[in-house]
Amino acid sequence: MSEGPKGLAIAAPASGSGKTTLTLGLLRALTRRGLRVQPFKNGPDYIDPAFHAAAAGRASYNLDGWAMDRPQLHALAGQAAGADLVIFEGAMGLYDGPADPGRSGRGTSAEIARMFGWPVVLVLDVKGQGQSAAATALGFARHPEAPPVAGVILNHVASPRHEAMIRAEMDRLGLRVLGALPRRSDLSLPERHLGLVQAEEQAGLEATLEALADFVAAHVDLEALLSAAGAGAAPGAGAWAVPPAGRIALARDAAFSFVYPHMLEAWRRAGVTVLPFSPLADQAPDPSADLVWLPGGYPELHAGRIAAAGRFKEGLRRFAETRPVHGECGGYMVLGARLIDAEGRAHAMAGLLGLVTSYEKRRLHLGYRSADLLAPLPGYGAGSRLYGHEFHYSTILEQPDAPLAKVCDAAGAPVAETGSVRGHVTGSFFHLIAG
Repeated sequence: MSEGPKGLAIAAPASGSGKTTLTLGLLRALTRRGLRVQPFKNGPDYIDPAFHAAAAGRASYNLDGWAMDRPQLHALAGQAAGADLVIFEGAMGLYDGPADPGRSGRGTSAEIARMFGWPVVLVLDVKGQGQSAAATALGFARHPEAPPVAGVILNHVASPRHEAMIRAEMDRLGLRVLGALPRRSDLSLPERHLGLVQAEEQAGLEATLEALADFVAAHVDLEALLSAAGAGAAPGAGAWAVPPAGRIALARDAAFSFVYPHMLEAWRRAGVTVLPFSPLADQAPDPSADLVWLPGGYPELHAGRIAAAGRFKEGLRRFAETRPVHGECGGYMVLGARLIDAEGRAHAMAGLLGLVTSYEKRRLHLGYRSADLLAPLPGYGAGSRLYGHEFHYSTILEQPDAPLAKVCDAAGAPVAETGSVRGHVTGSFFHLIAG
């Protein structure tokens, strides 16, 4: 039986352990050595894959076992063809995911690592811990659903004595230490309310990636790590999504940046012509397009500029008279009537839907979603079931239009964010991952 590409899964007991810092440093350090490294990210995340791509010079794809079926997962894993190594970054803790399974499982990092045969490198934040760090690692390695564990990397090590103490206990328990990262507050990446500040917004990103690579190369045994990589069977037959149109006008700028790389790759493979435009630059969508797609992003940070973008809004309205326009999350907010910013100021949006949202009244909406369409969405007929996620802090004040879908969380409980439809215009806080 042929094997897939060798790889490693970078995982941890919890969020905030240092997975992304280590992953970015590894990607750049290994790429500098001449290796072709294919990055992947577990779960619904727009931001980390953009950093992966900057570090590795190769597009990073989400692998999501809750929202994706196995043919789609295998198609995406096949993007590693020709790579020397896969680096797969987990999400949250290694075994974290919804209690209720989705299409290929609960969406845990452990499931994906087992599916493709990538041993786990467990990142442990050892701040305030001594020998107990080894007990944590042992529990993760002996979990009944554990993938093979290649070893551990200690993070936030306080001193050589601290490191030696933990290494001795790891050795006693038969756990391999692949590296130890000392505390370095100067290497942290800036954050905002939805995660890291986007890669494209960081002017000094290249210098940061080089510094992270130097840091990781100095404190991780890269040869031992490479020798620990493993592979399962080669990915099976894959299936790519059918695109919603042949010519898609896609909003792309700092306010509209949440587009999954696997969606763009599916469009590319199907011969779609993507026509990018920038609402922040007051550009109207190309009138020759078949569809306008407004992805999510940060419109709440740019509401004044969007409200003043007359050419953009007028071009969008003219387009919507005859052809479909769809908005996801932030794009949905912009299709609405008004957006109220964090200071309580109301900004006029496109007015193609009656939606009114407020960022002043902040409340986190987060989780996987399934959506049974009550009306057609570009590329999908009424009655289709879609899978995705919701992640925003905005509150709906008014949602007067007909609902787009019956939307439920991962446990099957209905949620109030049903989306909206009016004429050719559709929108939802639901981010589509797979149909």
